[in-house]
Amino acid sequence: MNIKTHRKIDNTLCGTVVAQEEGYAAVVLETIEVMAADEKGLVHGGFIFGAADYAAMVAVNEPTVVLSGTECRFLAPSRIGDELIFKANVIDVDAKKHMVTVNGYCGDKEIFSGTFKTVVLPKHVLD
Repeated sequence: MNIKTHRKIDNTLCGTVVAQEEGYAAVVLETIEVMAADEKGLVHGGFIFGAADYAAMVAVNEPTVVLSGTECRFLAPSRIGDELIFKANVIDVDAKKHMVTVNGYCGDKEIFSGTFKTVVLPKHVLD
């Protein structure tokens, strides 16, 4: 794999890229105790969103890609100990704008669905 973006991501919190090719990425997130939102082990949605966002960025795979907007749905809860996989596909490219769909699963059950709008900037967003 040749990952060109988001190379300092903490894989423990945002997942690990397990597949990557042009216009596609898959990220696996092992849910761990620090992700718990409550005493029953519900995973906080921010970690799920973070893994989905990471998958979208790697699907675009440009060093200066940033998120400009998203529409997403959380379809089912996740609990500590779940292994989640997020599959991202670039579905449209208009110059430097990319539209990416991301679907998240726990086994065969879909738990997340989203569309991520990204922009590849000419230089780093903080420059």
